[in-house]
Amino acid sequence: MLPPVDTRSVLALRAQILERSSTLSQVAGNAARVDAPARFDTAMGDALKAVSNIQEKAGGAATAYERGDSHDLASVMIARQKASIAFEATLQVRNRLLGAYKDVMSMPL
Repeated sequence: MLPPVDTRSVLALRAQILERSSTLSQVAGNAARVDAPARFDTAMGDALKAVSNIQEKAGGAATAYERGDSHDLASVMIARQKASIAFEATLQVRNRLLGAYKDVMSMPL
């Protein structure tokens, strides 16, 4: 014979199932909203534009300091360091891409 069913445990189990169901629905909804994967050329173009913008801002800050419009040397130096780091990272990416290209081209068919 089956043990008696407690209504509280059934209601608690029902609440757990509904909670899990709503969580899964939220996760599925978020997954459906994901955009198409970014293209490599688009990602690289955006990165190069960002580096260019950083360099332009650093150049503008240096020019403003040289003209006497700004007296904050620290912000000028920080902007120039950011531009330098961004450019160095761009060079490293380029070098890695060229290395990968050479490796692929030297593979035997």
